[in-house]
Amino acid sequence: MEEVSCCHCGGYFLPDPRQKNPRYCRKLECRRARKAAWQRAKIRADPDYRANQKRCWQDWCKVHSAYWKEYRQKHPDQAKRNRDLQRMRNTKRRNRGRGDPAGMKGLMIAKMDSSKCLGSSGRATFSGQFWLVPVIAKMDALKVNIYGIPASCE
Repeated sequence: MEEVSCCHCGGYFLPDPRQKNPRYCRKLECRRARKAAWQRAKIRADPDYRANQKRCWQDWCKVHSAYWKEYRQKHPDQAKRNRDLQRMRNTKRRNRGRGDPAGMKGLMIAKMDSSKCLGSSGRATFSGQFWLVPVIAKMDALKVNIYGIPASCE
């Protein structure tokens, strides 16, 4: 039997003859990499699996709502690194948005609830159908209807 190179660690291993096309060795790290690769491919290809994973992630986040806050407190170096990388992504996105006629493409960073279009009364004055499409936050686009409501009917 011929040795095969592992896709993850690059080491050579003797494949199990019962496996059709082995690409990963039996090390724990490589098995985890194989599972992660399978899961990424499954999420891309199967909408039901993707919806189930999203629902499970949302349920986990509800139960562990303080996890990320605690993580950032316990790992300040990682939090700083993430902030620096996010700052770089934001700058890159802003520079990309400069060619946009409205100049807004690079400035929208998941601020879907903020409205700066104010009329003379200080209230928002727009209505119609809008697509809420976050740039950074990973969530689905949502079509909404927004209607202006008069302040009083006197």
